[in-house]
Amino acid sequence: MSLAARLPVDVSPIDRIASPSTRVPALSGSSLAGYQPVLEQLRERLAGQVGTSAMPDGKLRLAVEAELGRVLATSDLVERPDDVEPIRSAVLDEVLGFGLLQDLLDDPEISEIMVNGPNHVFVESHGIVHRSPRVFESEEQLLAVISRMVRTAGRRVDHGSPMVDARLPDGSRMNVVLPPLAVDGPTVTIRKFTAHGVGAAQLVTSGSLSDDAARFLRDAVEMRLNILVSGGTGTGKTTLLNMLSSFIDPAQRVITVEDAVELTLDLPNLIRLETRPASIEGSGQITIRDLVRNALRMRPDRIVVGEVRGAEALDMLQAMNTGHAGSLSTLHANSPRDALNRLETMVLFGGIDLPLRAIRDQVASAIDLIVQVVRDGSGHRYVSSITEVVGQEGDIVTTAELFARSPRLVGDEVTPIPGRTGIEVPLTATGVPCTTLRILRTDGEA
Repeated sequence: MSLAARLPVDVSPIDRIASPSTRVPALSGSSLAGYQPVLEQLRERLAGQVGTSAMPDGKLRLAVEAELGRVLATSDLVERPDDVEPIRSAVLDEVLGFGLLQDLLDDPEISEIMVNGPNHVFVESHGIVHRSPRVFESEEQLLAVISRMVRTAGRRVDHGSPMVDARLPDGSRMNVVLPPLAVDGPTVTIRKFTAHGVGAAQLVTSGSLSDDAARFLRDAVEMRLNILVSGGTGTGKTTLLNMLSSFIDPAQRVITVEDAVELTLDLPNLIRLETRPASIEGSGQITIRDLVRNALRMRPDRIVVGEVRGAEALDMLQAMNTGHAGSLSTLHANSPRDALNRLETMVLFGGIDLPLRAIRDQVASAIDLIVQVVRDGSGHRYVSSITEVVGQEGDIVTTAELFARSPRLVGDEVTPIPGRTGIEVPLTATGVPCTTLRILRTDGEA
């Protein structure tokens, strides 16, 4: 049995790894292949010394490091002195951390980690996905890392329950799928947590949002409009939701509802609610819909739903229509019109026997603005449009596009984005008057 499997189940590896400033990047891929004998020797020695006793965290780390130092000092398998520290770091990551994934989790330049079986690891950095050279020794080694990650989140994953969503101790969101559902081996997808949200100034500087549009959205939040952020996977919906939330009055009581906590709101009167999966017996599940309903009993000034995915859409719309103005949420959709259609569909998921006209009445009266975000081929994320939900004409929910990324490259509309190649066009006003938010200047620009 490997050391990883014999360590106490109540161990929290993420709390005991060395700090990023002192760690040496772990060896990976072909550079690690020549040192498998020494790594195996270290595992066996450490397993014999540490055993299965439930040591306190501090003592466990001291025991592991002391035995590791003795093995490295006496081993004749390390050919060069320069290799001692990388091997030491690799072993500590495997025994006390998350193995080959640990230094990727520590790297602030990496925003997402994708493991497609033991031999294929991909990372996203600055919006670009590329393949990492590292590989796991075997599927068993990858499963051991997955097991440690899931345990720290208080979740379980096995062949009887082969899919899991979890939140790592640092706040990163993880999804795991095991065989036979994942045909080519265990898959892990980690969306890394960002402790400090991106502000409006940073989004303007990066070209994700124009200064005029940023000021418009600030005024919209301050005037308590209900805003829906729409976009595809990985387009930056949560980042934008964080930015919008930064404009909320600190005196207001805000309740956030999420599947896995990602929002980083700096508000004094804040309550964060997170869903809970069913137990092994299949009971005890708490859904987003349950939390939204309960949030209404907690005297919120605003409710922020991390993502609307199902029947909770109706509860959210009713909250927006019953005194909880200024609520914010996101959903997956490719356009503002698609977002409205998805809302209708999700309300129907709740099994409520409402005519379509009544559902559209709810949508038209609840949602004020839809902010559409996209990611282009170069990985750059930006706001493509800001659309007002005007009302309803007959059976159609009417909208007006207030801001759009202009396709024209003429005059003052062309703005070079610092640090990026080529020309980007900032979000500019279309000149359509906003009936909900009467703050537009006479020249039609927000």
